[in-house]
Amino acid sequence: MVETWLVELLKGTGRFFLHPVLYYLVFLVGVLGVMRVKRERKNFHIRAEDAYFELRQLFPLGMVIGLVLSIVTIAAGIAVPFAAILLIAVFTLLWSLTTNIRLISPAYTIGAAFFAIIIIAQNNWSVPLFSQTFSSVGDKVYPSMVVILGLLLLAEGILIFKNASKGSSPKLAKSKRGQVVGVHEVKRLWMVPLFLLIPGNALHLPFDWWPVFHLGTKEYSLIFVPFAIGFHQQIKGMLPKVAIELHGRRVIILGALISLLSVVGYWYPLISIVVAALAVIGRELLALFAYLKDDSMTSYFSKKNNGVIIIGVIPESPADKMGLQVGEIISKANGVVVRDEQTFYEALQKNRAHCKLEVFDTKGEIRFVQRALYEGDHHELGVLFVQDERKYDEKIG
Repeated sequence: MVETWLVELLKGTGRFFLHPVLYYLVFLVGVLGVMRVKRERKNFHIRAEDAYFELRQLFPLGMVIGLVLSIVTIAAGIAVPFAAILLIAVFTLLWSLTTNIRLISPAYTIGAAFFAIIIIAQNNWSVPLFSQTFSSVGDKVYPSMVVILGLLLLAEGILIFKNASKGSSPKLAKSKRGQVVGVHEVKRLWMVPLFLLIPGNALHLPFDWWPVFHLGTKEYSLIFVPFAIGFHQQIKGMLPKVAIELHGRRVIILGALISLLSVVGYWYPLISIVVAALAVIGRELLALFAYLKDDSMTSYFSKKNNGVIIIGVIPESPADKMGLQVGEIISKANGVVVRDEQTFYEALQKNRAHCKLEVFDTKGEIRFVQRALYEGDHHELGVLFVQDERKYDEKIG
């Protein structure tokens, strides 16, 4: 029995590296990184993070969450038809072609696959190349798919919440009044891999009650599936860290609610249809509420009377080492009142060997930071400001 499981785990892991979504995600993340760097250079003549930043976010936390959820799915014996895995991959590809990264959310990819399976089964449609796979699905509702949807929504919320401390991308845009203001944007893709049971001939049922979410067969195989999770949010009215954490908490609550409700589908399969629809509608409403709330607020990163507001800090730069933070306002540099970027750097030139700044933090409290400057440091301090002469990308609401 143990040997059979070990062999099946190895086979399932091997199938992971054959899954096209894995390589497609790496490609998409690479594109996101390059596009972000080009936009930041257009706005600020320098990039905030390198082009590999998004790629570094793709795997680590998602792998850890996937390991935990895999233990849950295998222990509960959550089995899904292979046709569902195929459809989830197809909808991941289709929604990505819209260029709207947030549509690569479990709510939309798994939700669409869930309803597609029902429609295909009800109408006895034949799917080219996979006719045998879909003919074995039968006229059923699969509660296990909604359980997976709920668990991955929970994972999405955790990833969004944790992303708040990873940094967002500064950009320039025009407000409704035609003024150039700063906004922050997050476009992120994560991969959460899960071990799932599918109909096969390798694993026999060890207990009468296992798997709980069975498909009516007595034998199963394991497959390691890479699930994509996409997230996009633009913030103009508050600190990006605060806004992203708030959004993440809301998605966590939605994921927990869907996960709990999805279990009811084990006894009443038709309830799964309602829960799946609730997941899709709920996720869309959360995105809409976040947009409307942000749109109703005044621009956080706009010109200030008491100094220049920091919209970005370059990692590992002198500004980063001085502890300057996004959202803080520099009011004086070397004793000189600062009104814009030009006066800021002119003030730094007064003392080429030392930099002393008077800063209002995000709570409005004043503090002083200072640092010895080396040759070239004052030209590359690593602080990004909102300036009229920069190019902007779009008009914001």
